[in-house]
Amino acid sequence: MNERLMEFLLRSEVAKLPDDKREFYQFIVKTEDRLAEKAETVDEFCQLLLKHSPFHLAVSRFNLPYDQVVRWMEEIDGELHEKMEARCQKVEWIDYTNHFPQAEGKRIFLFMN
Repeated sequence: MNERLMEFLLRSEVAKLPDDKREFYQFIVKTEDRLAEKAETVDEFCQLLLKHSPFHLAVSRFNLPYDQVVRWMEEIDGELHEKMEARCQKVEWIDYTNHFPQAEGKRIFLFMN
C-alpha cells in the first residue's frame, strides 16, 4: 500500500488513542525521530538510541518502571497495527486520473474507507 496512505492511517489511528496513550506513544516516537534526524548513519543512530534511550526518558517523564514502559509501548504498537490492518482491508481505491487532465503523467486515486 502507498507509504503516504499508511502514514495518514497511522496518524489517524494515533489521534484516536486515549490522551494518556497518545501522549506516551508520541513522546517515544518523537524522541526516536529527533535522534534519527541527528544521526548521519545507522550506526550513529543506534549509538544515540543507546545513549539517549527514548524508553529511559519515558521512565522519568511518565514516572513508570522501565518494564512497564516497554510493555505499554508494545501494547500500543500492537493495537495500532491491528487497527491499521483492519482499515487497510476496507480501503477501496477509485481511479480519478481522467478527471484531472492537468495532472499530466500522474495517476490520481481517491481512497474510500
